[in-house]
Amino acid sequence: MTEITTLLAAVRNGDNEAGEQAFAILYEDLRKLAHSRLRQHKTFTLLDTGSLVHDCYLKLVNGQSWPIESRQHFFAYAAHVMRSVIVDFARARQAERRGGSADVVSLDTDLYDKLSAPEDDVLRVNDALVALAKIDDRAAQVVEMRYFGGLTEPDIADALGVSERTVRRNWEKAKLLLAIELG
Repeated sequence: MTEITTLLAAVRNGDNEAGEQAFAILYEDLRKLAHSRLRQHKTFTLLDTGSLVHDCYLKLVNGQSWPIESRQHFFAYAAHVMRSVIVDFARARQAERRGGSADVVSLDTDLYDKLSAPEDDVLRVNDALVALAKIDDRAAQVVEMRYFGGLTEPDIADALGVSERTVRRNWEKAKLLLAIELG
């Protein structure tokens, strides 16, 4: 077993220090992953790579247990956590943009409603993934791991315990269903 796999096994057995060691070893890889995810959403100027990695760490550490068996599983789980952090941030920005707790003042123009903000796109993609998960959970997992986790087809296949061909079929199916949902 690799060092990461050994540390993750120790975490599953309740060793919190092993979790910190595993996170420290994988930290730079998580930073690269976070940077690539945020590069896709350049307008999220308030959420930077460090913030995303640290929020991810807090969610991982505060979780009840780590259902993680290998490096690929760790990054699949991290992709899920990063997705939730990005979506939560987008929701907060959208609420703030819509006035938060400020008094609502109606306008005579529809211009404001026609303006699209980047967080709206993130939320639309998230809603589409939620809908996809109801139709085909594994296809949604493939999208999440590939889009939010940056995992390759072999890594996804290993994490899900399926063949690479199955991953490719799920990816193609997911693209079609997401295109319909987002269209």
